[in-house]
Amino acid sequence: MAGVFRDNLLAGKSAFVTGGGSGIGQRIAERFAEHGAKVTIAGRKQQKLDAAAEAIRSTGGAVATAAVDVRDYPAVEAAFQKAHEQFGPIDIVICSAAGNFPAPVMGMSVNGFRAVIDIDLMGTFNTCRASYVYLRKPGANIISISANQATIPVANQAHVCAAKAGVDLLTRTLAIEWGPEGIRCNCITPGPTDDTEGMRRLAPTPEIRERIEQEVPLRRFGTKDELADLALFLCSDAAAYINGAVYHCDGGQSLVRSFRAVVGSH
Repeated sequence: MAGVFRDNLLAGKSAFVTGGGSGIGQRIAERFAEHGAKVTIAGRKQQKLDAAAEAIRSTGGAVATAAVDVRDYPAVEAAFQKAHEQFGPIDIVICSAAGNFPAPVMGMSVNGFRAVIDIDLMGTFNTCRASYVYLRKPGANIISISANQATIPVANQAHVCAAKAGVDLLTRTLAIEWGPEGIRCNCITPGPTDDTEGMRRLAPTPEIRERIEQEVPLRRFGTKDELADLALFLCSDAAAYINGAVYHCDGGQSLVRSFRAVVGSH
């Protein structure tokens, strides 16, 4: 898919990616670097960040790391300041940090519920708000990584449903508030995606994986590359008039409500 886009599509731009040390965020960061962006990857574990950064450098990409917890607003602010000092105005922000575990409401603690709200929703708020002063205006792009749980109630996922619903509306509200300054804000909603921590938790057995595949109209899991390509498109000039949109990259899963009754049942 990388060949679909012209080379160095993001040359001269800088990107800041939370959750950039693993999973979807890491692949988006890699794709941006492949297309010439200078990328700061942020996450809680320096070891993961170092490994991700080395992979980017090995292909000639420019990358910096920021060991930061998105729940810590002053730390997020400091990370953006450092990224701005190193790479200049921020052109792209990807809010990809997330947490999830399957549990019914009466099977999770208050702290467990709050942890997902704090990472997913407050983390997105903290990232967006802290980025504002360092964004290129006009021209910056913010992309929040959401989930189908934002719009479809799912048993054993009350914390994620609440958090991602907030992420969707927060992002769309920012599209209104920041649009006049030339800042575009959009969401990407993945479906079941191969080689991610989320699906290792939600589909821990071959039987559950097969059941999920049969509930997706395209009958397969998506790939991190497909999500990275969508993010690349949304940051390109081809998407210059797209603002406040929620893009589902889920194989049609969100169209089939029956599968959403329960997550994590064996």
